[in-house]
Amino acid sequence: MSKAVTGGSWPTISIAPPNLNGLTTDRITWGVPAGGSGQSGYVFRGGEVEVRTDGTEFTLGTFTHENFPITGLPQQEFDVNLTVVVTFEDGTKADFSFTFHHNETPNVGPAPEDLVDLPTFVSPQTVTIDGTEYAVLISGFKQGGQVVRRFVSQENSANSADIVALFAVAGKPDPVITNVRFKGEVKGSQADEYVEIVNRGTAPADISGWKLGADDRGQDFTFPPGTVLAPGQRIRVYTNENHPEWGGFNYGIKRPIWNDKGDTAVLTNPAAPTPPASTYAYGDKVAKP
Repeated sequence: MSKAVTGGSWPTISIAPPNLNGLTTDRITWGVPAGGSGQSGYVFRGGEVEVRTDGTEFTLGTFTHENFPITGLPQQEFDVNLTVVVTFEDGTKADFSFTFHHNETPNVGPAPEDLVDLPTFVSPQTVTIDGTEYAVLISGFKQGGQVVRRFVSQENSANSADIVALFAVAGKPDPVITNVRFKGEVKGSQADEYVEIVNRGTAPADISGWKLGADDRGQDFTFPPGTVLAPGQRIRVYTNENHPEWGGFNYGIKRPIWNDKGDTAVLTNPAAPTPPASTYAYGDKVAKP
Protein backbone atom coordinates (compact mmCIF):
# COMPACT_ATOMS: atom_id res chain seq x y z
CA MET A 1 0.00 0.00 0.00
CA SER A 2 1.19 3.51 -0.79
CA LYS A 3 -0.25 6.99 -0.97
CA ALA A 4 -0.97 9.01 -4.09
CA VAL A 5 -2.52 12.35 -4.95
CA THR A 6 -5.11 12.73 -7.71
CA GLY A 7 -6.03 15.77 -9.75
CA GLY A 8 -7.89 16.29 -12.98
CA SER A 9 -8.78 18.55 -15.90
CA TRP A 10 -11.28 18.63 -18.76
CA PRO A 11 -9.21 18.85 -21.98
CA THR A 12 -11.88 18.43 -24.69
CA ILE A 13 -15.62 18.45 -25.38
CA SER A 14 -17.27 16.88 -28.44
CA ILE A 15 -19.37 19.94 -29.35
CA ALA A 16 -18.75 23.68 -29.60
CA PRO A 17 -21.30 25.20 -27.18
CA PRO A 18 -21.55 28.95 -26.69
CA ASN A 19 -19.64 30.50 -23.79
CA LEU A 20 -17.33 27.50 -23.38
CA ASN A 21 -14.90 28.20 -20.54
CA GLY A 22 -12.33 26.27 -18.51
CA LEU A 23 -10.87 23.81 -21.03
CA THR A 24 -7.73 22.15 -19.56
CA THR A 25 -8.77 23.18 -16.01
CA ASP A 26 -10.66 21.28 -13.32
CA ARG A 27 -13.88 23.26 -13.98
CA ILE A 28 -15.49 23.50 -17.40
CA THR A 29 -18.69 25.47 -18.09
CA TRP A 30 -20.90 26.06 -21.12
CA GLY A 31 -24.17 27.51 -22.42
CA VAL A 32 -26.18 30.71 -22.21
CA PRO A 33 -27.83 31.10 -18.77
CA ALA A 34 -31.61 30.94 -19.06
CA GLY A 35 -32.65 31.39 -15.47
CA GLY A 36 -30.16 33.87 -14.06
CA SER A 37 -28.31 31.21 -12.04
CA GLY A 38 -25.29 30.78 -14.26
CA GLN A 39 -23.93 28.26 -16.74
CA SER A 40 -23.89 24.49 -16.54
CA GLY A 41 -20.62 22.60 -16.21
CA TYR A 42 -18.47 19.92 -14.64
CA VAL A 43 -15.99 20.11 -11.77
CA PHE A 44 -13.45 17.47 -10.71
CA ARG A 45 -11.69 17.66 -7.35
CA GLY A 46 -9.02 15.11 -6.49
CA GLY A 47 -7.23 14.40 -3.23
CA GLU A 48 -4.98 12.01 -1.36
CA VAL A 49 -5.77 8.31 -1.79
CA GLU A 50 -4.45 4.98 -0.58
CA VAL A 51 -3.19 2.97 -3.54
CA ARG A 52 -3.84 -0.77 -3.22
CA THR A 53 -3.68 -3.40 -5.92
CA ASP A 54 -5.90 -6.05 -4.29
CA GLY A 55 -9.14 -4.76 -5.78
CA THR A 56 -9.88 -2.37 -2.92
CA GLU A 57 -11.99 0.56 -4.09
CA PHE A 58 -10.99 4.14 -3.37
CA THR A 59 -12.34 7.61 -4.15
CA LEU A 60 -10.62 8.83 -7.30
CA GLY A 61 -12.10 12.27 -6.81
CA THR A 62 -15.36 14.18 -6.46
CA PHE A 63 -17.46 14.96 -9.52
CA THR A 64 -19.85 17.90 -9.47
CA HIS A 65 -22.37 18.80 -12.14
CA GLU A 66 -23.39 22.45 -11.92
CA ASN A 67 -26.82 22.01 -13.46
CA PHE A 68 -28.62 25.24 -14.33
CA PRO A 69 -31.04 26.11 -17.15
CA ILE A 70 -29.16 27.10 -20.29
CA THR A 71 -29.79 27.63 -23.99
CA GLY A 72 -27.71 27.61 -27.14
CA LEU A 73 -26.51 24.01 -27.17
CA PRO A 74 -26.10 22.64 -30.72
CA GLN A 75 -27.22 19.19 -29.52
CA GLN A 76 -28.68 17.61 -26.40
CA GLU A 77 -26.16 14.79 -25.95
CA PHE A 78 -22.38 15.14 -26.08
CA ASP A 79 -19.13 13.90 -24.53
CA VAL A 80 -16.80 15.67 -22.10
CA ASN A 81 -13.35 14.16 -21.60
CA LEU A 82 -11.53 14.03 -18.27
CA THR A 83 -7.83 13.46 -17.64
CA VAL A 84 -6.90 12.33 -14.12
CA VAL A 85 -3.28 12.67 -13.03
CA VAL A 86 -2.16 10.31 -10.26
CA THR A 87 1.08 11.28 -8.52
CA PHE A 88 2.55 8.42 -6.45
CA GLU A 89 4.55 9.07 -3.30
CA ASP A 90 7.80 8.14 -5.09
CA GLY A 91 7.21 11.01 -7.53
CA THR A 92 5.94 8.86 -10.41
CA LYS A 93 3.07 10.42 -12.36
CA ALA A 94 0.52 8.61 -14.51
CA ASP A 95 -2.32 10.05 -16.61
CA PHE A 96 -5.65 8.23 -17.00
CA SER A 97 -8.47 9.40 -19.29
CA PHE A 98 -12.23 8.88 -19.17
CA THR A 99 -15.24 10.09 -21.14
CA PHE A 100 -18.41 11.46 -19.56
CA HIS A 101 -21.53 11.29 -21.74
CA HIS A 102 -23.86 14.20 -21.01
CA ASN A 103 -27.59 14.27 -21.69
CA GLU A 104 -28.96 17.80 -21.31
CA THR A 105 -32.61 16.84 -20.89
CA PRO A 106 -35.46 19.37 -21.31
CA ASN A 107 -36.01 21.41 -18.17
CA VAL A 108 -39.74 20.70 -18.12
CA GLY A 109 -41.73 17.49 -18.07
CA PRO A 110 -41.83 14.42 -15.81
CA ALA A 111 -38.03 13.88 -15.75
CA PRO A 112 -36.17 17.19 -15.99
CA GLU A 113 -32.98 15.86 -14.37
CA ASP A 114 -29.88 15.75 -16.56
CA LEU A 115 -28.12 12.39 -16.97
CA VAL A 116 -24.40 11.63 -16.98
CA ASP A 117 -23.03 8.26 -18.09
CA LEU A 118 -19.57 6.76 -18.46
CA PRO A 119 -19.44 5.03 -21.89
CA THR A 120 -16.27 3.19 -20.86
CA PHE A 121 -15.18 2.51 -17.30
CA VAL A 122 -11.56 1.49 -17.95
CA SER A 123 -8.75 3.92 -18.70
CA PRO A 124 -6.84 3.14 -21.92
CA GLN A 125 -3.64 4.10 -20.15
CA THR A 126 -1.87 1.78 -17.71
CA VAL A 127 0.80 2.01 -15.04
CA THR A 128 3.27 -0.62 -13.87
CA ILE A 129 3.32 -1.23 -10.11
CA ASP A 130 5.75 -3.78 -8.66
CA GLY A 131 6.23 -5.28 -12.11
CA THR A 132 2.51 -5.73 -12.92
CA GLU A 133 0.56 -3.63 -15.42
CA TYR A 134 -2.59 -1.99 -14.02
CA ALA A 135 -5.36 0.18 -15.40
CA VAL A 136 -7.76 2.36 -13.44
CA LEU A 137 -11.31 0.98 -13.39
CA ILE A 138 -14.17 3.25 -12.37
CA SER A 139 -16.85 1.36 -10.44
CA GLY A 140 -19.31 4.25 -10.70
CA PHE A 141 -20.72 7.28 -8.95
CA LYS A 142 -21.35 6.96 -5.23
CA GLN A 143 -24.63 8.65 -4.31
CA GLY A 144 -26.48 8.14 -1.04
CA GLY A 145 -24.24 5.22 -0.08
CA GLN A 146 -24.96 3.40 -3.38
CA VAL A 147 -22.53 3.02 -6.27
CA VAL A 148 -24.43 3.61 -9.52
CA ARG A 149 -23.35 3.70 -13.17
CA ARG A 150 -25.59 6.64 -14.11
CA PHE A 151 -25.43 10.02 -12.38
CA VAL A 152 -28.85 11.67 -12.12
CA SER A 153 -28.45 15.42 -11.67
CA GLN A 154 -31.29 17.58 -10.37
CA GLU A 155 -32.04 20.82 -12.17
CA ASN A 156 -31.15 24.20 -10.62
CA SER A 157 -28.45 22.88 -8.28
CA ALA A 158 -24.85 21.75 -8.03
CA ASN A 159 -24.93 17.96 -7.58
CA SER A 160 -21.91 15.97 -6.41
CA ALA A 161 -20.86 12.35 -6.11
CA ASP A 162 -17.63 10.55 -5.36
CA ILE A 163 -16.09 8.69 -8.29
CA VAL A 164 -15.23 5.23 -6.95
CA ALA A 165 -12.35 3.44 -8.67
CA LEU A 166 -9.73 0.74 -8.23
CA PHE A 167 -6.45 -0.41 -9.75
CA ALA A 168 -7.10 -3.59 -11.74
CA VAL A 169 -4.74 -5.90 -13.63
CA ALA A 170 -4.85 -4.91 -17.30
CA GLY A 171 -6.71 -7.27 -19.62
CA LYS A 172 -8.26 -9.64 -17.06
CA PRO A 173 -11.81 -10.14 -15.69
CA ASP A 174 -12.38 -10.44 -11.93
CA PRO A 175 -15.98 -11.14 -10.81
CA VAL A 176 -16.34 -11.08 -7.02
CA ILE A 177 -19.07 -10.92 -4.37
CA THR A 178 -19.01 -7.51 -2.70
CA ASN A 179 -22.09 -7.53 -0.48
CA VAL A 180 -24.79 -9.76 0.99
CA ARG A 181 -27.98 -8.16 2.23
CA PHE A 182 -29.05 -11.04 4.44
CA LYS A 183 -31.86 -9.39 6.39
CA GLY A 184 -34.64 -8.31 4.08
CA GLU A 185 -37.45 -5.98 5.04
CA VAL A 186 -40.27 -7.95 3.40
CA LYS A 187 -42.00 -9.87 6.20
CA GLY A 188 -41.84 -13.63 6.04
CA SER A 189 -40.23 -14.20 2.64
CA GLN A 190 -37.49 -11.53 2.88
CA ALA A 191 -37.86 -11.31 -0.89
CA ASP A 192 -35.65 -8.22 -0.98
CA GLU A 193 -32.51 -10.02 0.22
CA TYR A 194 -29.75 -9.89 -2.38
CA VAL A 195 -26.13 -10.66 -3.18
CA GLU A 196 -24.15 -8.05 -5.09
CA ILE A 197 -21.45 -9.09 -7.57
CA VAL A 198 -19.09 -6.74 -9.41
CA ASN A 199 -16.57 -7.34 -12.17
CA ARG A 200 -13.44 -5.70 -10.74
CA GLY A 201 -11.48 -6.60 -13.86
CA THR A 202 -10.63 -4.61 -16.95
CA ALA A 203 -12.02 -7.23 -19.37
CA PRO A 204 -15.59 -8.59 -19.71
CA ALA A 205 -16.43 -11.52 -17.38
CA ASP A 206 -18.56 -14.29 -18.87
CA ILE A 207 -20.23 -15.96 -15.87
CA SER A 208 -22.73 -18.04 -17.86
CA GLY A 209 -23.33 -21.29 -15.95
CA TRP A 210 -21.57 -20.04 -12.82
CA LYS A 211 -23.27 -20.79 -9.52
CA LEU A 212 -24.03 -18.55 -6.56
CA GLY A 213 -24.49 -20.65 -3.43
CA ALA A 214 -25.59 -19.96 0.11
CA ASP A 215 -23.29 -22.67 1.53
CA ASP A 216 -26.30 -24.96 1.92
CA ARG A 217 -27.41 -27.79 -0.36
CA GLY A 218 -30.20 -26.88 -2.77
CA GLN A 219 -29.68 -23.12 -2.54
CA ASP A 220 -27.73 -22.50 -5.74
CA PHE A 221 -28.51 -19.92 -8.39
CA THR A 222 -27.14 -20.65 -11.87
CA PHE A 223 -26.47 -17.70 -14.15
CA PRO A 224 -28.17 -18.11 -17.54
CA PRO A 225 -26.31 -18.27 -20.89
CA GLY A 226 -25.12 -14.91 -22.12
CA THR A 227 -24.48 -13.44 -18.67
CA VAL A 228 -21.48 -11.19 -19.31
CA LEU A 229 -20.41 -8.45 -16.90
CA ALA A 230 -18.70 -5.42 -18.39
CA PRO A 231 -15.70 -4.01 -16.51
CA GLY A 232 -16.99 -2.34 -13.36
CA GLN A 233 -20.54 -3.62 -13.82
CA ARG A 234 -22.54 -4.52 -10.70
CA ILE A 235 -25.42 -6.97 -10.57
CA ARG A 236 -27.63 -8.26 -7.78
CA VAL A 237 -29.27 -11.62 -7.31
CA TYR A 238 -32.44 -11.14 -5.27
CA THR A 239 -34.32 -13.81 -3.35
CA ASN A 240 -37.69 -13.13 -5.00
CA GLU A 241 -37.78 -9.64 -6.52
CA ASN A 242 -37.11 -8.53 -10.08
CA HIS A 243 -34.91 -5.44 -10.49
CA PRO A 244 -33.97 -4.92 -14.16
CA GLU A 245 -31.64 -2.07 -13.23
CA TRP A 246 -29.50 -4.64 -11.38
CA GLY A 247 -29.63 -7.33 -14.06
CA GLY A 248 -33.06 -8.81 -13.28
CA PHE A 249 -31.71 -11.92 -11.47
CA ASN A 250 -33.56 -13.67 -8.65
CA TYR A 251 -33.86 -17.12 -7.08
CA GLY A 252 -37.65 -17.10 -7.41
CA ILE A 253 -37.96 -18.64 -3.93
CA LYS A 254 -40.74 -17.57 -1.54
CA ARG A 255 -38.71 -18.08 1.61
CA PRO A 256 -35.53 -16.49 2.99
CA ILE A 257 -32.27 -17.85 1.62
CA TRP A 258 -29.54 -16.00 3.51
CA ASN A 259 -29.08 -16.90 7.18
CA ASP A 260 -30.00 -13.96 9.41
CA LYS A 261 -27.25 -14.87 11.84
CA GLY A 262 -24.47 -15.34 9.32
CA ASP A 263 -23.03 -17.62 6.66
CA THR A 264 -20.81 -17.53 3.55
CA ALA A 265 -21.87 -16.76 0.00
CA VAL A 266 -19.87 -18.63 -2.64
CA LEU A 267 -19.45 -17.86 -6.36
CA THR A 268 -18.21 -20.87 -8.32
CA ASN A 269 -17.09 -21.46 -11.88
CA PRO A 270 -18.05 -25.12 -12.59
CA ALA A 271 -15.22 -25.35 -15.13
CA ALA A 272 -12.73 -24.59 -12.35
CA PRO A 273 -14.60 -25.13 -9.05
CA THR A 274 -11.59 -25.20 -6.73
CA PRO A 275 -10.94 -22.76 -5.27
CA PRO A 276 -14.20 -20.81 -5.62
CA ALA A 277 -14.02 -17.67 -7.73
CA SER A 278 -15.17 -15.62 -4.74
CA THR A 279 -16.43 -16.09 -1.19
CA TYR A 280 -18.04 -13.55 1.13
CA ALA A 281 -18.57 -14.18 4.83
CA TYR A 282 -21.29 -12.17 6.54
CA GLY A 283 -22.91 -11.84 9.95
CA ASP A 284 -21.36 -14.04 12.65
CA LYS A 285 -19.15 -15.77 10.05
CA VAL A 286 -17.04 -12.66 9.58
CA ALA A 287 -13.59 -13.22 11.08
CA LYS A 288 -13.08 -11.28 14.28
CA PRO A 289 -10.00 -9.02 14.38
